[in-house]
Amino acid sequence: MRPLDALAKVCGDVRPGEPAEGVLGVEPALVAAPKNLTEAADVMRTAAEHDLAVVPRGAETRLDWGTPPGRCDLLVDTHRLDRLVEHTAGDLVAKAEAGLPMDRLGEKLAERGQRLALDVPLPGSTVGGTIATGAAGPLRFLYGTPRNLVIGLTVVRADGQIARSGGKVVKNVAGYDLGRLFTGSFGTLGLIVEATFRLHPVPAASAYVTCAVDGPDGAHEAVQSVLHAPVAPSAVEYIGPGTVAVLLEGVPDGVAERSRQAVELLGEKAEIVDTAPDRWGLYPDGTTLIDIAAPPPSLRDVLTALGPDAAVTWTGSGHGHVGLPSLEPDEVAGVLGRLREILARHRGHAVVRYAPEEVRGEIDLWGPIPALTLMRRVKDQFDPGHRLSPGRFAGGI
Repeated sequence: MRPLDALAKVCGDVRPGEPAEGVLGVEPALVAAPKNLTEAADVMRTAAEHDLAVVPRGAETRLDWGTPPGRCDLLVDTHRLDRLVEHTAGDLVAKAEAGLPMDRLGEKLAERGQRLALDVPLPGSTVGGTIATGAAGPLRFLYGTPRNLVIGLTVVRADGQIARSGGKVVKNVAGYDLGRLFTGSFGTLGLIVEATFRLHPVPAASAYVTCAVDGPDGAHEAVQSVLHAPVAPSAVEYIGPGTVAVLLEGVPDGVAERSRQAVELLGEKAEIVDTAPDRWGLYPDGTTLIDIAAPPPSLRDVLTALGPDAAVTWTGSGHGHVGLPSLEPDEVAGVLGRLREILARHRGHAVVRYAPEEVRGEIDLWGPIPALTLMRRVKDQFDPGHRLSPGRFAGGI
């Protein structure tokens, strides 16, 4: 039986792929959109029986991250898996399907005065895509990343078997912590179908303190002054060029007092505003996006190397992004090399998230990966046939 016919027997939405649906230029032969966990498992089992290479797709907001798949026989579209399965407000826990957009999830949780404390820099990003790419923004300073906020995960393995870890309450579990393992795995270990998150209350009050800063020294001093002061920010972000912003949350009187303290720390150019400043929590503009991470003091060296007008964001946790304009491949390679040299001195790293095709072919997107041998062993265990998003991840995984 042809793969198309076999998939049509287990899934109500199966069709041939189209050129416009290509993953970094690799056109899918087939597209299937399961409507529930059972269909998702049947689709993955049928794909295994026909030796199909599978690439998951959410809202395509980050489908151009990573490297092109070696092949894409089947694109599994999660847009029909878009339910908020359960919201146990009393336990501050919610379970959502992978195709649910993060902004819609936020709206539903807000109705009960709660939130998932993850930034949404790309409108429409889905639950599954956010976990698969490990995406996080300024709020990671206090609340962490998907790796910290996922407490349970339901996935379908390469062979079609359903696997679960975690539960409805915040506790450790025996065996693999699938939430941590699958966060940032780029669809190479299995198909994410459902995720259970720990939630936080929506704060009673919030305020932003913004401050214009001059050059690398000014940015470094402003960020460090906030990080080492008792103002207890929820997030701190440098937004290049030239702005440091601080988010304060809590009860109204406390936020007002801590905001005043932050203004005193940052000096006469600081001011208190009620709404997020422009570009807060968003990726910088550019045709190439580089994800950078190192201890917070490395900000000064990064800005010195890139220049005062660089499109850079940098959170108080020491993670950020660099946006590069349209440059020749050798120019991008030069900037990337300087960044990696600087960050290596701080035990940090730089990963290219997306870039034009002609640039991707001339650079090492991932850079040095000390844990690559272990990552390959995990890949072999979860996907022995190497059919899941083949080649999409570091080291050709």
